[in-house]
Amino acid sequence: MAENEQQKWFAKDTDDVAQALETDASSGLSQDEASSRLEKNGKNELPEAEKEPTWKKFLKHFHDVLIYVLLAAAVVTAILGHTVDTIVILAVAVINATIGYFQESRAEKALEGIKDMLSLEATVIRGGDSQEIDASELVVGDLVQLRAGDKIPADLRVIEASNLNVEESALTGESTAVEKGTEPLDEDTILNDRDNMLFSGTSVSSGSGMGIVVEVAEQTEIGKINASISEVDDIQTPLLKQTARFGRIIAMTIVVVAAIMFVIGYFFRGYEAGEMLLNVIALAVAAIPEGLPAILSIILAIGVQNMAKRNSIIRNLPSVETLGSVSIIASDKTGTLTKNEMTVTAVMTDEHDYEVKGTGYAPEGSIEKDGETATPSEDKTLYHFLHAVKNTNDASLTKDDDDNWTIDGDPTDGCFLTLAEKAEEDIKDLEVISKIPFDSDYKYMAVLVDVDDERYIYMKGAPDRIFERADSVFDGGEGRDFNESEWEEKMTERAKQGERVIGVALKKVDSSTSEIDHEDIESGMQIIGLAGIVDPPREEAIEAVKECTRAGIQVKMITGDHADTAKAIGHQLGIGDGEHALTGREIDKMSDEELDDAALEYDVFARTSPENKLRLVEAFQRQGKISAMTGDGVNDAAALKRADIGVAMGIKGTEVAKDASEMVLVDDNFRTIVNAVEEGRRVYDNLKKTILFILPTNGAQALLIVAAILLGLAMPLTPVQILWVNMVTAVTISLALAFERLEEGAMDRPPRDPNAPLLSGYYIFRIILVSVIISMAILAVNISMLNQEVDTAIVHTVTLNMLVFAQLFHLFNCRSEIDFAFDSNFFKNKAVFIVSAILIALQLLITYAPFMHTLFGTTALSLDQWILPIALGFAVFVLIEIEKLITRTIVRKKGKTD
Repeated sequence: MAENEQQKWFAKDTDDVAQALETDASSGLSQDEASSRLEKNGKNELPEAEKEPTWKKFLKHFHDVLIYVLLAAAVVTAILGHTVDTIVILAVAVINATIGYFQESRAEKALEGIKDMLSLEATVIRGGDSQEIDASELVVGDLVQLRAGDKIPADLRVIEASNLNVEESALTGESTAVEKGTEPLDEDTILNDRDNMLFSGTSVSSGSGMGIVVEVAEQTEIGKINASISEVDDIQTPLLKQTARFGRIIAMTIVVVAAIMFVIGYFFRGYEAGEMLLNVIALAVAAIPEGLPAILSIILAIGVQNMAKRNSIIRNLPSVETLGSVSIIASDKTGTLTKNEMTVTAVMTDEHDYEVKGTGYAPEGSIEKDGETATPSEDKTLYHFLHAVKNTNDASLTKDDDDNWTIDGDPTDGCFLTLAEKAEEDIKDLEVISKIPFDSDYKYMAVLVDVDDERYIYMKGAPDRIFERADSVFDGGEGRDFNESEWEEKMTERAKQGERVIGVALKKVDSSTSEIDHEDIESGMQIIGLAGIVDPPREEAIEAVKECTRAGIQVKMITGDHADTAKAIGHQLGIGDGEHALTGREIDKMSDEELDDAALEYDVFARTSPENKLRLVEAFQRQGKISAMTGDGVNDAAALKRADIGVAMGIKGTEVAKDASEMVLVDDNFRTIVNAVEEGRRVYDNLKKTILFILPTNGAQALLIVAAILLGLAMPLTPVQILWVNMVTAVTISLALAFERLEEGAMDRPPRDPNAPLLSGYYIFRIILVSVIISMAILAVNISMLNQEVDTAIVHTVTLNMLVFAQLFHLFNCRSEIDFAFDSNFFKNKAVFIVSAILIALQLLITYAPFMHTLFGTTALSLDQWILPIALGFAVFVLIEIEKLITRTIVRKKGKTD
């Protein structure tokens, strides 16, 4: 058999295709030859991705530089025989990994989703006999028979076509079925225009045909998409990049400081080596925010739950935060920005232009002339137009159990049924006496009917077929002469608005006429009018695009439709200027550098292939943009996976698109993306507040231990006591910040810079300020108590409670960055008060429960010893509120100056 790689089968004549593949175009391959090819080349199946074992997924959550430092500390304590310390440290690490695993683990099912699209059986001709075989046994050169409803089992070159129409929207993005033929095409014909090819995974919507298998398995177009999904690397979210960088800086700082402290303590302060190792471990444990990974996962999980309530299903946690930093949304058109429901928007007759209100298949709306509802019985032209389109029709309009209107049949026929239902008067279903069914060869349909005791032929079809048969224009009387240029102008006017145009005509015949054929409509037809049909934009999508613009987010439309349609629909949505669009063919000719500039310059991209979409997303990312890609088809899958966040449609989206995405819109509503962005910004703001709250605990503890080593004092806290403080603040009171409301003006600011550091200069200042206040106050108390020879257990317990209560009061400072704590939202976040009560209960437990004394080395405190923790907490709150007042004054004065 001839080599078939990289062949342009669509550019070859059918005889040449058969010859190149060494097959017979009438009898197909012999059974022996088919078996030989199957054995040599393998089955028509897509390769399965190797699944990652569960144990490996779990262990990956230990892959964090801070956890490595923590595990190293556990090893040292184990060597030194401090078993309790070792167990507690290891328990913290395991808890973090477990939370991360259960919150972030997701099955990679994209490849399985693609496999589910493939046909299970195929009808082939082998040795002249027709037989049903498993689609996996198809080989290149097989002759496949097709009929309405069949799934295409492999990539085929069409050799016979009888009214063959194929639904390809999942692969190409086309909103209507594609008519197929057999003639060869130009070699530079793009995928969407290869109307002599049938692609695996698509389906026959009407007609019948036959094709030769030219590609199987991974060589098919769907196989190439499958491979591109496998090859696309997952993009690390901005938050993960920032926390990873943040963790490395902290780890390096801890290791360096710990080494310096060991040298100072051992050589200059007289500590023993073993004691100094424990001190250094205490320092490392104090400085590591080991609860941070867990709390970040929990806050993100809460964000996921909130988004689910707003019809957004998030498939992995970091994507919640990524939404808040999105700067470009690259959206598919069909079914995402538009309804994917054909709608008649205008009817044009000789004398009037009618505007049709209402979109979609629901018969809700009206037909208006000059702003007033038109009455068909008073307008003979409109009367016949509506009867014609309703009865030259093979579709049916129904309402399902959920009160949604659906079409059974061709969408173009369906939208005319909806049009007729919108009329103010009842448009009758007429008895069809004779019929010429629609066929793609002649592109029209005609029926013979009786209307008001008179017999007519109604004809509906492509305008050019109507024009060439028209002698006059219907006006309710004898009619006037037909001027083709006038009607061509009407058609062009609607086409420029992105509409598909259908023509309607009639012919009055003798009442004795009982049958019609093509000769009866070859001439003498009277034009009734034209209809403009469009897949309408979602009303809510138009508003959502405006909100995205206000939030500094660019919306790009990427579609498989023709450029004129794309430009018109984009302009209606507020995307682009209605004049400029970049086509897939133009993208193919561009280098990556040229595309980088064009990707930002253009807002509308038409006639795009799967490769074009992927390249566009990569171009956005090379330009430093955080991109979201919305889509619903198989053709979107690679770009969905490559994008910083892929957004799939939940209702009309394919399983492949959903499995390749990070977010699924339950309601297929573009506006839901805006809600998700809003939630993403709220989550990120609350994450920063949480870090602002947690880090002073680590800073204060680290400063306290460093000061103790430098002064040659006993350690104020043991490693396990430090872990208690860190974890109890992380998993209780810091959780309250996850429920803070969206800050005012959050959706009026531009997306944040993904390269900006996690902590701003002001945040670092606040963290250092709070750390110094807490550590110096505790150090002073420690020195005083040690001078009074207070028992070590009491010193540790007082110190532990001072740290915790300082953080408890500081929580209320952190609810807003610089605004006053007691504002109108003070009592709206009930979680703050609930977790505060829980924290107090835990502190009472570690202070008074005997078993906690054994585990953590604490002891019971007298009532007067509680004054110090409470007083320090109150002092921290007051001092930070004063600092916020000063900062607020400076910021607002600077804002007025600017």
